[in-house]
Amino acid sequence: MNYHDMSKDQLVNKIQELERLNKQLLIEIDQSVNLNLSWAQNLGHWYLDFTNGTVTFNDRKINVLGYQRSEMPTSVHYNFFMNLVHPEDQEVTMQKMRDAITGVNAAYETTYRIRAKNDEWHWFYDIGKIVQFDDQGKALMAAGIVFDVTSQKIEEESLRRESTRLQEEATTDVLTGIMNRRAILNELSYRTSTNLSQTKVLSIAMFDIDHFKSINDRFGHLVGDEVLAKVAELICNTIRGFDTVGRYGGEEFLVVFPNTELAKAEKAAQRIRENIEKYHFKSVGQVTVSGGVVEHKGENETDLIKRADDLLYESKHNGRNRISVG
Repeated sequence: MNYHDMSKDQLVNKIQELERLNKQLLIEIDQSVNLNLSWAQNLGHWYLDFTNGTVTFNDRKINVLGYQRSEMPTSVHYNFFMNLVHPEDQEVTMQKMRDAITGVNAAYETTYRIRAKNDEWHWFYDIGKIVQFDDQGKALMAAGIVFDVTSQKIEEESLRRESTRLQEEATTDVLTGIMNRRAILNELSYRTSTNLSQTKVLSIAMFDIDHFKSINDRFGHLVGDEVLAKVAELICNTIRGFDTVGRYGGEEFLVVFPNTELAKAEKAAQRIRENIEKYHFKSVGQVTVSGGVVEHKGENETDLIKRADDLLYESKHNGRNRISVG
């Protein structure tokens, strides 16, 4: 059909005819597709003409965003939707389309956030492909479908937070907020594994709060709990970022020093002891700890801990508030 030979009235009539046809086709597609997907709502269809950038779509694509057809421009450019896409998702979305246009990927598939009329963010899952090419293989038109997957994303985020919470509960000592016994032992087991132990030096330190039973007996268990929490905090504030500390049990703490020779671990343990000794505990005044420090010699974690624990009790026997090294 040669549109150049048509009169203005004929062109207007042809445009109106095509618009009616497009509208009817969109209605029929909308009615014929019923995927009933539990994770998606508001199925929308779209067609993107690359020659002028216009988008043809059914109403579901815009209704979910709070718009009515009457609010749309007569000709909707794809930038209308791209300007609503979250800034963090825009480049990824555009790159997916570019990859489809250039043939890098057979289809366009992406998930992005898009701003609704009320400024709330919805999640869309969008999938399509190039459906028309010119004689030189240049893309002329893409077609696709889009789903509102906001509910799914909200559920995923809720599950992620719950999983994180459960993971933290499983590995965190409730009272002190540091690793619990299981977690710190798992960390030590990893550090003493064959692959690491053959190439990396490792030291550990065991600490025990001096006269802790007397603190509980004299001031009560609530105050004792406060002391435990503060001692854990002081240890955390003294060690390096890649060191780890856990509550081994009762008033006893285990610190793992990766990539640390015995002499350096001793200095770190002394800093811990000194910082605790210098701190003024509101309810009890001064609190001290005793400790034992050892370097890994290839033994399993149980034997390694026993060596450190023996040195800790040597410190207790020799007057407390000291660090023994072996």
